[in-house]
Amino acid sequence: MRVAFVAMETSRHEGTPATRRLERVARLLADRGHEVTVFCGQWWDDYADERVVDGVRYRAVTLGTAPTSFVTRIPILLATYRPDVIHSSPTPPNQVIASITGSKLARAPLALEWFDSARLDEDERGTRWAVSKPSRVITPSEFARTSVRELGATDDNTCVIPESIDFSAIESADPAEEVDVVYAHPLDENANMDDLLLGLAELRERDWSATVIGDGPLRAEYESEVAKLRIDDRVRFVGECDRLRRLEMYRGAHAFIQTAYREVFATELLWALACGCVGIVEYQAESSAHELIENYERSYRVTDPQGLADAIVDAAEFDHLTVDDFWRAYDHEAVIEDYLDVYRGIQ
Repeated sequence: MRVAFVAMETSRHEGTPATRRLERVARLLADRGHEVTVFCGQWWDDYADERVVDGVRYRAVTLGTAPTSFVTRIPILLATYRPDVIHSSPTPPNQVIASITGSKLARAPLALEWFDSARLDEDERGTRWAVSKPSRVITPSEFARTSVRELGATDDNTCVIPESIDFSAIESADPAEEVDVVYAHPLDENANMDDLLLGLAELRERDWSATVIGDGPLRAEYESEVAKLRIDDRVRFVGECDRLRRLEMYRGAHAFIQTAYREVFATELLWALACGCVGIVEYQAESSAHELIENYERSYRVTDPQGLADAIVDAAEFDHLTVDDFWRAYDHEAVIEDYLDVYRGIQ
């Protein structure tokens, strides 16, 4: 299958969950032997029009990011490429309209990838028109699917394909020392670590240990709060960690706590669950995290710090695991099949 990705900005321009997701899909398709080209703004330094990385061909549409030139050139480039499927990022907004035009010229169906960076202006008529025209709008969660339907997409042209993880990486990671609780999120305004700390403080008289993964502008504030709550001898802040180190700590932990205010898809929670952690999720209106554990036995959904404290205690009833095969359905190889099913369904 020949697949054309349209993404003026790639992870080389800005490394966001959205850009990384789209390029991961492209790379996994290339690994399967499909012909994949990403039409993008040039991010490499030489004068070549193309660059191949991990089997994926990156085709420069413009030098750097130049939205007007990019959307002007895309339709003809797609028509010339003659793909079986076109898969577009939604930003910048006019890129969607250019991709729709290109799909008509190329006579190829269009899939639109809708993630957190897809914050198109809902007051513009063009946005509502654009999200209703692709053959399929793909979102990582029902939470994201609802948001795009509110902008004009329909039940019929939307679907959910979750984020994916690498199970082989989990199995090759050596478990770190055991801790009762692990938390992972950038320590920013969305972290909502206060509820976790209050929950842990409720258990001050019990024996437990906790690890906090992540860094950010509120780290010092949270470290100060831990000291005020007199639990600083049992809460360890380890800062930013690479994927391997995170997997090692998840495999050593008994429970993973999810409290963030906003998560389009709770990727770190998924990794931790696959590493055997019991999932404890505080419900938030702007988060999809609770979706992951709706039908999962080794989990708790709570609404306040006291609920967090009770769940941490109750989680001890579950055996400690270092891997959980329940989550193999989220392995890269399984999830890329979901994308291929979508492509086949719209051709």
